[in-house]
Amino acid sequence: MISVQQALHIIDSTMISQHIKKVKISKSLGFILAEDISAPINMPSFRQSAMDGYAIIWSDKTDYKVTEESKAGDAKQITLHPLEAVRIFTGAKVPDDADTVIMQEHVTKKENTISITKMPKQGANVRPIGEQVNAGEVVLKKGTRLNEAAIGFLAGLGITKIAVYKTPKVSVLVTGNELQQHGKPLKEGAIYESNSVMLEMALHRFGIKKIKTFKAKDTLKATKKTIKKALDYGDILLISGGISVGDYDFVKEALDINNVDELFYKINQKPGKPLWFGKKDQQFVFALPGNPASALTCFYVYVLPILKKYSGFSDYHLPRIEANINSAFKNTSGKTLFLKAYCKDGDVSILPSQQSSMLNTFATSNVLVTIPEAIENLESQDKVTCISLDGYGN
Repeated sequence: MISVQQALHIIDSTMISQHIKKVKISKSLGFILAEDISAPINMPSFRQSAMDGYAIIWSDKTDYKVTEESKAGDAKQITLHPLEAVRIFTGAKVPDDADTVIMQEHVTKKENTISITKMPKQGANVRPIGEQVNAGEVVLKKGTRLNEAAIGFLAGLGITKIAVYKTPKVSVLVTGNELQQHGKPLKEGAIYESNSVMLEMALHRFGIKKIKTFKAKDTLKATKKTIKKALDYGDILLISGGISVGDYDFVKEALDINNVDELFYKINQKPGKPLWFGKKDQQFVFALPGNPASALTCFYVYVLPILKKYSGFSDYHLPRIEANINSAFKNTSGKTLFLKAYCKDGDVSILPSQQSSMLNTFATSNVLVTIPEAIENLESQDKVTCISLDGYGN
């Protein structure tokens, strides 16, 4: 059995071959850029009006004759002379001769003549060519996560396709003869299977869409065969249950038969002690505990960093924050604890129902309080480290 720090070191040290694909920008939300993006054009590519108003050649005069109109999308060339004005709208091309745009609120108009009531500085309200970016300038760097603003920015540059890191295909394998699919009356001695949908939703929240779920009966033959099928589909395999040392836990033996190399097994933590992590070539396998809270805790702490590394993230752990614990707490287990908790305004409250089988308070948690194995006693208002559960997703 290894410590949490040793397990995280193995996760951090794991080398992953990342894969790149070209996608339409409309399909790139949440992906990580795999190359620098340079602007193909100036933005704006022509001098634009920043206001609705009147374009003029600046002078100390106040009265101008309106001779033309320029609206957004017009491409015509307009010649402007001193003491002439062009009616212009936001985003429209500013005539080459004009150097200033007067806001319409600062003008009184009578027939074809305007009188300026408040003259701005010369050059006001004109967006110069390349004001935002210049052609050839690197505008988004490799490693940038694409959000809606970045995608809109790329669209404004006329870019349609970009290179991003692929997200992995993930197999989810559920074991346990006692498990029953929800939607039907519960049989005697059975429990509703929830881990697969929980893990699928966690993967969807991160942006992974290629997911396939498998189920294996509690026999070595079935477990071995289903693991092979799951490995044939995915880059990463998440197994729920069957990794402990009971008479019907066959996952560890079946992984060995399928030539998956063990990187670690069992961590001195609670919940989630019987976590198994291994690899086969460039495929990675997590055998998660069957208890739901244990499985989800291990997903946040260990699985998510591997998913994020595969997908091109450089900062792949969930954020850690410091908070004051609201009540005294004793850790008599000798293990590192991950406790479901709620943090607000720098104070954190440990929630009830900490058992590894219970998701009810996990559903209202926004952090996991981490108490290292060496710490036995915490007093109220002591500082603790919290893993933020709001730190991923689109």
